Amino acid sequence: MLASLFTLALAATGCAAQTSGGRPQGGRTSAASIPGQGGWRGQGQTAGSPTYNYMFQYTLPLGSVAVPSYTTNVNGVPVEFYEITIEAFQQQMYPDLGPANFVGYNGTAPGPTFMIKRGTETVVRFLNKGTVSAAVHLHGSYTHAAWDGWAADEMEIGQWKDYYYPNSENARSIWYHDHADGHTAPDAYYGQSGIYIIYDPEEDALGLPSGKYDIPLAISDKMYQSNGDLADPTGNRMSFWGDIIHVNNQPWPFLATEPRKYRFRVYDMSLSRPYDLYFVAPDGSWLDFVVIGSDSGLFGGPVKTNDLTISPGERYEIVVDFGKFAGQNITLANKMAQQQVQEFQNTDKVMLFQVGDSVSDSSNNGDVPSVLNPNIDWPEKRTTVDHVFNFQMGGDDMWTINGIDFNNVNNRVLARPPQGTVELWEVRHTGGPAIHPVHIHLVNLQVVSRSGGSRGLLPYETAGLKDVVLLEPGEIVQVLAYYGPWNGLYMFHCHNLIHEDHAMMDVFNVTLLEEMGYDYNSTTSY
Repeated sequence: MLASLFTLALAATGCAAQTSGGRPQGGRTSAASIPGQGGWRGQGQTAGSPTYNYMFQYTLPLGSVAVPSYTTNVNGVPVEFYEITIEAFQQQMYPDLGPANFVGYNGTAPGPTFMIKRGTETVVRFLNKGTVSAAVHLHGSYTHAAWDGWAADEMEIGQWKDYYYPNSENARSIWYHDHADGHTAPDAYYGQSGIYIIYDPEEDALGLPSGKYDIPLAISDKMYQSNGDLADPTGNRMSFWGDIIHVNNQPWPFLATEPRKYRFRVYDMSLSRPYDLYFVAPDGSWLDFVVIGSDSGLFGGPVKTNDLTISPGERYEIVVDFGKFAGQNITLANKMAQQQVQEFQNTDKVMLFQVGDSVSDSSNNGDVPSVLNPNIDWPEKRTTVDHVFNFQMGGDDMWTINGIDFNNVNNRVLARPPQGTVELWEVRHTGGPAIHPVHIHLVNLQVVSRSGGSRGLLPYETAGLKDVVLLEPGEIVQVLAYYGPWNGLYMFHCHNLIHEDHAMMDVFNVTLLEEMGYDYNSTTSY
């Protein structure tokens, strides 16, 4: 059923009206009338990109589903083999300008969506026919170190690598993207990212919206040149702020929906930009919705809210009910203005939902169950802080952790958690105006506390396990995690990809060497 999710959803959007040029349009609401625009701090701010005159006039792309080259069975375990090519392609982003140049997976952006049944192992051969070296990280997977996308383990142009993924953790919305040393940001920006969903048929009993009512929303921001091509995102080492908001690589799209419940898997695939998302009705009121899961799968129970803060690398799954809005338009908007810049005029708008008048399928349209996942594998409680990490400006490079960057090979291993143990880490924002979404590879995080700043813990941050936690200026966050099941060297870093490239990334070593009597002879201690 889930394997056909995106083709079914494509069919659902096909009811949009067509112009004489074949372009689908939202039709009932102009960009100028969208609620929320009036108070936006960027009102009237001109941007670097050419004016985009097609807001909410192109339908949301849903892309293709990855198809295995072949399948086999090893000791009773199903294994699927896929082949993905990193290659250049062009896509028309401005109808009235020239095409934009991308480099993506199988010539698309985002790349093909993987729909993998829990317990089905995969081997994905990535062949690099792109323009620079590449590495691939399956973000949110507890992958063995050899296939985790170590930044220096790069495929040069013409080379390939087979990546093995176990896919045996609980169902979750994860993603794959480039992780090459020093140029992850431009590689992801130009198209090297894609959606990877691990699903579990046992969740069908929950009655959550499924099939064409289960839709991924990959949000990003970009900037364009006067000829319609993408502008280089690497000119500012502080952060990148695009002025054109994309969903599934389409600027400000619309989606034709039915007046019923939908499940949206929301991804922040921006380089630097966080969002505070909300749904707004034509009368300006905000819709309540429920958050049902985050980076590491379903919550124990749903969390009701009317807005959602999400930062680069994070994912949240939400259920939104359009049942009361037949024949109306609902806008997904953003109210997080960046203090570092005078915000752009239209970055408070994300996409439009054009709600139809009838429901074609009323199944899985009931109340969200009060219990979703009673078996979250929470790490054992621990109150002693094992490591303190300062995410700061200065040190080995512009952006560092405890003054150490990834290029400092003699000192970049900052932690050595014994395999199979739980550690409590404290991460601190200790310098610079930018945000730091902290991503720790391999593990599932429990966000324990947040002090400093003004936010405190958000209810949906603590309702389940995560792999990214947002650090705003002045904040101190404690996270608890079980370090396993594998051993090896893994990265942790800021997922503001501009910072990662310059080079706010270091290493932890999950190991049993100390128990085996080896002396680390370490020169660092944190």
